Amino acid sequence: MEIVDFLHYEFIRRALITGSFIALVCSLLGVLLVLRRFSLIGDGLAHVTFGSVAIGLLLKQHPVYVSIPIVMLSSLGILKLTEKARLYGDAAIGIVSSIGIAGGILIASIAGGFNVDLFSYLFGNILSISKAEVFTSMVLSLVVLLIISLFYKEHFSTTFDEEFAKVSGINTKKINSILVLLTGITVVLAMRVVGIMLTSALLILPAVTALQIARSFKNTMVISSIIAVSAVIIGIYISFAMNLPTGATIVITNFIFFITAFLYRNVF
Repeated sequence: MEIVDFLHYEFIRRALITGSFIALVCSLLGVLLVLRRFSLIGDGLAHVTFGSVAIGLLLKQHPVYVSIPIVMLSSLGILKLTEKARLYGDAAIGIVSSIGIAGGILIASIAGGFNVDLFSYLFGNILSISKAEVFTSMVLSLVVLLIISLFYKEHFSTTFDEEFAKVSGINTKKINSILVLLTGITVVLAMRVVGIMLTSALLILPAVTALQIARSFKNTMVISSIIAVSAVIIGIYISFAMNLPTGATIVITNFIFFITAFLYRNVF
């Protein structure tokens, strides 16, 4: 199939626009999370999203709008558990993650089982995204990008030396809260691209790929962004042309980029 023919379909154009915006946000946040050894928060919040989607479907409300406040509160919960309960980040993530999954299963059971809508959120279905969802995703993505750019220096300092950043006058608790809140929003948006089960891959893979070849923090963020957006575009094209699941194809494309970068660094 020719690229021009591919772009004639309106649902493909919607998927490309939405996917590119969300991939860009995931790639930038992913660099911050990976460097701070907090990358599994995406996986934990994705499990919470499962529970919040079940709540949305039970209440007959749009799952994205129900999920955003719940997942944002959960992200703060993980942060507070880490700070106040003297837990390591992975333990706090595990607690919130297990509650999210258990709650989702109970709510789905009460609602009458796992219906088709819940499965579409589990595995993603970006090709069926509506115009309203495109608009919502674009607006929220731009908000996240704006906040990242406004606090770029603070994120940079806190990422590499939190104690020095604190001594320098940076409110690190505020920056940490901003980071996890933005991650919560992004995880909810990403579930429409690759699904709840694969959301963490969209955060982690572009970042770790960029870290294989980048030589500076800013360079890492730029390369991660290019890789993420390219993987979404290529993944959507391949999935449509070969009738494959779109979310899984995007993740596998990201993984191929990672293997290529890894071999380039370690073999060539």
